[in-house]
Amino acid sequence: MASDASKINMFSFFKLPAVWWTGVRLRYIDEKKAVVTVRHRWINQNPFKSLFWAVQGMAAELTTGAMVMNQIRKSGKNISMLVANNNANFSKKATGKITFTCEEGHLIADAIKKTIETGEGQTIWMKSVGVNEEGIVVSTFNFEWTLKVKA
Repeated sequence: MASDASKINMFSFFKLPAVWWTGVRLRYIDEKKAVVTVRHRWINQNPFKSLFWAVQGMAAELTTGAMVMNQIRKSGKNISMLVANNNANFSKKATGKITFTCEEGHLIADAIKKTIETGEGQTIWMKSVGVNEEGIVVSTFNFEWTLKVKA
């Protein structure tokens, strides 16, 4: 798996085509933070002429999942990752360019360390917040990631 934004975006073209075709793009990533943008367009809208909730979910999940993938790769271990649970809150109609940010990458390293040391699965909850061009929160997503060393 790739480690920088352009390589992850290319990965999405081949492995996550729904992400690519709906316009979801990773803009920034490091060990602590990831930023994804998506612009409301005809292809990703709902009947109410705003960004479809599932597209918002893909963008939000990418902010968390890309950091998890990168830190697993850096660990050098064969670790599985899976979303076990999620929830979301929609607080404003999502139109225009929406930017999702997750700043909870610090949670990942400890979970990876614990699963390597114990062999037991670990879970972490990570939050991604979507804001519009005016800086107003349009949605908040929480993802429960499970991590486990593969046998």
